[in-house]
Amino acid sequence: MSDMRKALVALPDEIWAIIDRDLGDTMGKGYSDTIRSIVLAWLSENGYLVKGGKGHAKEK
Repeated sequence: MSDMRKALVALPDEIWAIIDRDLGDTMGKGYSDTIRSIVLAWLSENGYLVKGGKGHAKEK
């Protein structure tokens, strides 16, 4: 993962409250790290980061 792209993310106040209250420094330092950790955890749990998982093309 040497190349990185940036994205502007808008979240409802309720989500920010959860991040502030429950996740804080446990998933990263600052909002960017926390949101990056949430996204990577979701992708991993749903099989997108494993070879042959949902997000990979089938080999012929």
